[in-house]
Amino acid sequence: MSNSPLLYIGTYTRRGGKGIYVARFDTETGEIGEVTLAAEASNPSFLALHPSQPILYAANEMGEGGGQVSAFAIDASSGALEYLNQQPTQGSAPCHLAADATASVVISTNYSSGSVAVMPIDPNGQLKPSSQVVQHDGSSVNTRRQQGPHAHSVTIDPTNTYAYVCDLGMDKVMIYQMDLKNGQLVPNPAQNWARVTAGSGPRHFAFTPDQRFAYAINELDSTVNGFAFDAADGSLKDICRISTLPDDFDGSSHCADIHVHPSGHFLYGSNRGHDSIAIYAIDEKTGELTSLGQTPTGGRTPRNFAIDPSGRWLLAANQDTDDIFVFAIDQKTGSLTPTGRSVSASMPVCLTFFG
Repeated sequence: MSNSPLLYIGTYTRRGGKGIYVARFDTETGEIGEVTLAAEASNPSFLALHPSQPILYAANEMGEGGGQVSAFAIDASSGALEYLNQQPTQGSAPCHLAADATASVVISTNYSSGSVAVMPIDPNGQLKPSSQVVQHDGSSVNTRRQQGPHAHSVTIDPTNTYAYVCDLGMDKVMIYQMDLKNGQLVPNPAQNWARVTAGSGPRHFAFTPDQRFAYAINELDSTVNGFAFDAADGSLKDICRISTLPDDFDGSSHCADIHVHPSGHFLYGSNRGHDSIAIYAIDEKTGELTSLGQTPTGGRTPRNFAIDPSGRWLLAANQDTDDIFVFAIDQKTGSLTPTGRSVSASMPVCLTFFG
C-alpha cells in the first residue's frame, strides 16, 4: 500500500464539471493534494477498479436508454486517464458498477430502467458488449419512488461467487450466482432475494471483512438492515434494523452510501438532509449494530464517502456544496474527528482510491 494513493473523484457534470478528477491523498497526514481533471466524461457518477490492472471503469449516468460504462487506463505516476472504450448498458441512468475479482465481468445497475447489465472484460481490460441484461419487475408502497424497479447498486461477495443487487423500487436485495465463464447472472437457488420493510428503499450494500455479515442502507426511510451471510449458499438472514438518524430529527433526509471499516468493528452510512455520517459499532459475535451517533460532513448532501486504504481517514463527498472533507477515524471507538482539511470539486458523487 502506497502512502500517497491516487484519489479518483466521480462527478455529475451538469453544473460545470468536466468528468473524472484526481488528486494524491497522503495517508500519513490526511491531506488531499491538488485536484486536477483526469479525463473528460459525461456524468461519470460511479467508479470501480479493475482487480489487477491499472484500469478504471466509470458509469456514465445518462437517461433515456443512453447509459454507458467507460474504461480508462490509469497512468499511475500522474493519475491521468486514457480512454479505452465504452459499451452501452442497455438501460437508463446506470448509477453503480462492480468488477469481479477474476476480471471476467463488469456488472452495472440501471436505476431508471430497473435492470442489470453484465459486460465481459477482455484481457486488456476493455469492455465487450453486454452478455446479459437482467430486467427486474416489481414495485412497492411509495407511489412516487417505488412505482417500478430501480436497481441501485451491485455488490459482489468476498468469495466472488454471488452478486447482490439492491433494488430501491422493489424493496428487495436480489441475489444472483455469477456464471463468470458465460457472463451470466443466475437467480440464486438457495435464496433469490431478501426483503426489507416496505417503503425502505435499499440503496447500497456492504460486507464485513470476515464474510459473516452484510448491511443494506435504505434511502427512503433512513435505516440500515443487518444480515447474517452464509458464504456456502449465498443466503441472507435478518439480524437487525436500525435508524441512521437521531431520535429528535424532524426534517427530511435520505440515505446514500455505506461502508464497513477495514477492522470490521465499525459501520458508517451517509445521510443527505441531516448531512451527516452515521456511525455504528458492529457486534463481532452477532453482527448487531449499536448507534454511536452522527458526525456532520461539513457540507450538504453527502452522496458518497470513502475510507482510505490505511483505515485512518474517512472522506465525505458533499454533492451540493462541491467539496470533500477529511475526518480522522479513532481506531478504538470509530468516532470521526474533523481535520479541517477539504478540497473543492464540482458535484462530487464517488470517491475511489488507487494504489
